[in-house]
Amino acid sequence: MPLATVRATFAAVVLAVLSACSQHPGASFDAAQREARDSFMIAAAHPLAAQAGQDILARGGNATDAAMAVQAVLTLVEPQSSGIGGGAFMLYYDAGSKGVQAFDGRETAPSTATPDLFLKADGTPMDFWDAVVGGRSVGAPGVLRMLELAHAEHGKLPWATLFQPAIRLAREGFEVTPRLHELIAHDKYLKTYAPARRYFYQADGSPLPVGATLRNAKLADTLEAVAENGAEAFYEGAIAGDIARAVRNAEGNPGKLTAADIAGYEAKQRDAICRPYREYKVCGMPPPTSGGATVAQILGILESFDMEAHAPTSADAVHLVAEASRLAFADRNRFLADTDFVEVPLEALLDESYLKRRAALISPRHAMGEAQPGLPAQQAAMPDQPSGASTSHFSIVDAQGNAVSITTSIEQAFGSRMMVRGFLLNNQLTDFSFRPEVDGRPVANRVEGGKRPRSSMSPTIVLDEDGDFVLAIGSPGGSRIIGYVAERLVAFIDWDLDAQAAIDLPNYTNRNGPTELEKNTAVTRHAEELRRRGHVLEVETMTSGLHAVARTPDGRLQGGADPRREGVVLSGVR
Repeated sequence: MPLATVRATFAAVVLAVLSACSQHPGASFDAAQREARDSFMIAAAHPLAAQAGQDILARGGNATDAAMAVQAVLTLVEPQSSGIGGGAFMLYYDAGSKGVQAFDGRETAPSTATPDLFLKADGTPMDFWDAVVGGRSVGAPGVLRMLELAHAEHGKLPWATLFQPAIRLAREGFEVTPRLHELIAHDKYLKTYAPARRYFYQADGSPLPVGATLRNAKLADTLEAVAENGAEAFYEGAIAGDIARAVRNAEGNPGKLTAADIAGYEAKQRDAICRPYREYKVCGMPPPTSGGATVAQILGILESFDMEAHAPTSADAVHLVAEASRLAFADRNRFLADTDFVEVPLEALLDESYLKRRAALISPRHAMGEAQPGLPAQQAAMPDQPSGASTSHFSIVDAQGNAVSITTSIEQAFGSRMMVRGFLLNNQLTDFSFRPEVDGRPVANRVEGGKRPRSSMSPTIVLDEDGDFVLAIGSPGGSRIIGYVAERLVAFIDWDLDAQAAIDLPNYTNRNGPTELEKNTAVTRHAEELRRRGHVLEVETMTSGLHAVARTPDGRLQGGADPRREGVVLSGVR
């Protein structure tokens, strides 16, 4: 596609997106709303990525094919959020078997990593940002191995074909968006290492301006190698060697990752966590992400309450969702980690009678304060580390009715700030607990060689009583992802809101601490009432990036894109 055509298409879509994004959060986002009898639909975080997926679907590709094209383009146009230097979790719905599969592309710690990775010489935890920036925080990337695993089982179009949109865009260039410009301009650490500094800033040190054309020939070369030779081109040979050298030689904060660690990376297919909620079945990712289990617990607790009776932005709704989240996070922080290394009592945590007992702890008029885990454990609980404006989510339904829900991340915005061969490297190892033990008890999410750090990513697929697809949804947002997604599932199922209306709702959540309300939205008017009930409140910017595709009872596809970011919904007929 000629650059002029790319620019014209991008400009047309982005003008609509920016117009919508300028609205008050929670306002109707008509520019991204789609509802039609089209045979396929995609909701993704950047117009050019969504367009790449749409083109693949229009050419007869399926949801897995389109997902690969979307991820490759996001590596280029949304580098702060995700890419081939990071990891992802993917849920796949097979319309033929009506089954849901979980694909785990989470990064792994170097084989020589030890529990004291983030401890200083005196045994105290490193400052968070001292740990993030540089090689110490980089895990073996998992995205391409995960996509390879999914494509081998479900892909339809040839592997090489799916990288062509990203390769073309990388060579021809794309325009810097307001969001990317702002993130570059305000990042304190992106100039630390020369490759990222040269790529994201002008010669005088100023950030690339809005509308500047950004080309990435190095990424195009990398993607061409992967297109021609498969994921092996990334995980073995020159590319893996360059990643390992950059990590181990990072000035000021070298890491432990080796070429052997990268070559040995294995994506995994796991059993999805599927649990009934009302008349639906909600499926999420199992550990090492905490998202699927914690969302399932929140819904399981809320099932004891008549959520339909409460308006979505009412004080009662906020109170009940916050209290259910508080209880679920108490268990999450204590138990959830990589099940290849730690015994996680998933069956007990999701047991119906257990969740009813947890629900009985909630008073409709009084907040409980800090909740305690509901099961005995030998592990110590640890709070979250900070999380940034990174991660991306996209949802796709193809013409055959298959669906994918993918959350993908390099962790913090711009990850470790280290750039190799045109892509940024993740800082996912800082998702481990910096403290390996507390009061002599081990922390479940401590660092161990080969282990996958706990995540909060929550790609979700909802099915009806017959096992037919109903909804694919997910979000970025650090550990707030869990609350963002759980709230929208309640909105969709209990409050009967369509995909866009559910996404437009104000954000509110609780991570077993303060109840967080999205500022300048309708829920803040209940602040005094919530304080009277005992909630400690924090009113903040809460930049979710929810993207959803749903199928209505009459067979229409319906999409939603978050007005807080720059995503769109695109559809078509095949």
